Amino acid sequence: MLLADLGSGRRRYQLPVALGCNLAVGLILLFLVVPTLIVAALSFGNASHMEFPLHGLSLRWYEAYFNDPAWMAATVFSLKIAVATTFASTLAGTLAAIGLVRGRLPGLAIIEALVLGPLIIPHIVLGVALYLVFAPIHLTGNFAGFLIAHTVLAVPYVVINVSAALQRFDFALERAALSCGANRAQAFIHVVLPNILPAVVASAGFAFLSSFDEATVAFFLSDVGGKTVTSKMFEDIDFNLTPVIAAISTMLMGVSFLLMGLIHQVRRR
Repeated sequence: MLLADLGSGRRRYQLPVALGCNLAVGLILLFLVVPTLIVAALSFGNASHMEFPLHGLSLRWYEAYFNDPAWMAATVFSLKIAVATTFASTLAGTLAAIGLVRGRLPGLAIIEALVLGPLIIPHIVLGVALYLVFAPIHLTGNFAGFLIAHTVLAVPYVVINVSAALQRFDFALERAALSCGANRAQAFIHVVLPNILPAVVASAGFAFLSSFDEATVAFFLSDVGGKTVTSKMFEDIDFNLTPVIAAISTMLMGVSFLLMGLIHQVRRR
């Protein structure tokens, strides 16, 4: 009887606690999401400046973005870098993950710390450091410089995802393939890779987003010879703030949400 009373009393207290926690989480999410929704709403205004609440709806700022050669050049430049970064970082990160998970190298912990370092070091510090290194050798404002910098930033995402997949993989399957006559390359391509492929594809998505949405390092590496869409956004915020910025921000958010949804579906499958 006493145990039943204790159980019912505990259940009575659990419901208010759960409701309070859900309310707190909901308020935090609302606080984080509302500014984003306001920016999206500003992109559909018809005024020549940012105003909220809106006094009219229009797509003029999306049209202005697509009709502006400078914005189009920056967007195409960003897409080229993001696609190249995706391939480079996915290849390098997958190989690094294999070495970190299966390797028996001396100083493995130090190597892992160096690989994952860009996740820990503030991007503004990396931006300054990369600028000081790249400027004397003329790697600022060009494709090669951005590719190197963004690959360094994207590799940790690939290493983390692929390493997690490799740790779950049963390497007895690979040994079975080797015992049946396959060489190392064949065992990896036909046995290991199909099992970790969802993680590799998800890592590629994260790599694309980390490059395409990156702004801080791009701000230091951009110049008149080449600039990404995010660095041009920084410039226009200082010198030409119009709702075009809100329109571009909304499209960037849309691309990010779409890719995150695709990544989620791939990882579920």
